[in-house]
Amino acid sequence: MLPRMIFTNAGLIFPDRISEGLSIRVSDGKITQVGAEIDVRGDEVIDLKGNFVAPGFIDLHIHGGMGRDTMEGTTEAFRAICDYHAGGGTTSLLLTTVTAPIDKIVRVVDAIAGARSEIPQLRGAHVEGPFISPEKAGAQRKEFIVEARPELVDRLLQRPEAIKRATLAPEIAGASGLISRLTTLGIASSGGHSAAWEEEVRIGFERGLRQVTHTFNCMSSARRRGHERVAGLLEFALSEPAIFCELIADGRHVSRTLVKMLYQAKGAAGICLVTDAIAGAGLPNESRFSLFGNDCVVRDGACWLADGSALAGSSSRMIDLVRWMVTELGLPLYEVVRMATETPARAMAWKNKGVLAEGMDADLVVLSPELEVLQTYYSSLTGNCE
Repeated sequence: MLPRMIFTNAGLIFPDRISEGLSIRVSDGKITQVGAEIDVRGDEVIDLKGNFVAPGFIDLHIHGGMGRDTMEGTTEAFRAICDYHAGGGTTSLLLTTVTAPIDKIVRVVDAIAGARSEIPQLRGAHVEGPFISPEKAGAQRKEFIVEARPELVDRLLQRPEAIKRATLAPEIAGASGLISRLTTLGIASSGGHSAAWEEEVRIGFERGLRQVTHTFNCMSSARRRGHERVAGLLEFALSEPAIFCELIADGRHVSRTLVKMLYQAKGAAGICLVTDAIAGAGLPNESRFSLFGNDCVVRDGACWLADGSALAGSSSRMIDLVRWMVTELGLPLYEVVRMATETPARAMAWKNKGVLAEGMDADLVVLSPELEVLQTYYSSLTGNCE
């Protein structure tokens, strides 16, 4: 656990404001006091020299980084990924699988379950696929896409306590039953890689679907059916206040205008920034790597299938998304930080994460005025991030 410490002389970033002149006391991995007048006697005092302090970032969608991939299924790979993203301010994350044979996914989930006690940032697994639409596969391998048949769902859910979130297409056979079962187990269902019509999404929503995956990417939108124009997953998500929307705000996956549209529709309270980072994150431009059998390349600030046919994921860390939203869209820093902290914590019902307040976990990130990560603190250990 973090020792007794007091952080002073910083701008504290709350969901609705930035406040100067406050200090934070931490003890036994928890925030025990936030205020202007804190008795510093007996505690280690850290002067943050006017920089910002935010809650540690929360990323619900990470596949890899620094050449390592979640699908390797080893604690060594998981730790390398988590440590790399800690350098971007991320203190809680879900390691994300890809569409693969069920047994392979199960082995990776088992490995994540076993590694959670050793890696403080690791909250569990986000299972992306294999219950998705071949029409919206993106960089997912189509040969492993399957319908949500009960026997396959049973195999996948052998370790339900380790799975925190699942991306699925709500229109495929068996999806509504799967969503109901996930909801009962406390696993968040997220619509993604989907060609659904609005009524198919509505059925999923009625069963408990409350999130969508990488909004605008690999999802259906309004199109004609007969003489009528009908909404898809995108419009349903934009119009439904109870749905949280992932956003890869790296300047490559979604244009500025579309990001602004999402912000106007959902606000900071409804957007969860995610990196969707894959193994190429952190590697030099033109580096080649594999995404579960797909040849990929790092190019122009993102990760692509090597043939250039589709984006495969991002090469960003969370601080890169925060900086882009502030500098390119001019949004208030506290609102953007909320999208990386309080909103994803609320989407996942993680009640001890995402806000600088007494009783919350002492996950903290120190940011410079230029929005560089200076230090990252987890509730169970601390590390400087150069």
